Amino acid sequence: MRVCRRGPIWFPVNYLIVEALERYHHFYGGELQIECPTGSGRFMDLAGVAQELKRRLASLLLADATGARPADGGERRFAEDPHWRGYVRFHEYFHCDTGRGLGASHFTGWTSLVIRCLEDVARARRGG
Repeated sequence: MRVCRRGPIWFPVNYLIVEALERYHHFYGGELQIECPTGSGRFMDLAGVAQELKRRLASLLLADATGARPADGGERRFAEDPHWRGYVRFHEYFHCDTGRGLGASHFTGWTSLVIRCLEDVARARRGG
């Protein structure tokens, strides 16, 4: 397996970053704008950056139109087999390029932080 260019995705650290961005946004408001993603030429306030990170974290566990999730790493049984289709594994960490789940697949303590990300992403999509 190829080594991630930027290291693995580990939910607790990413979640702490999201919370810090949200708190700093309360102080700076829309005044402080940063480029996100880096090199894109697209600038947003810290709340927007936090929302983008939450969207990316949530996308690791959301199924696409075929039922496949990045966290499943191409394992088709989780998308196609009726006995496994609804089974979502909460991995310890994720591959930075593919999103494939790595480490233990029962880290419901730390990785369950994705639930708040999913709630916030759904709320933003509904416009509220």
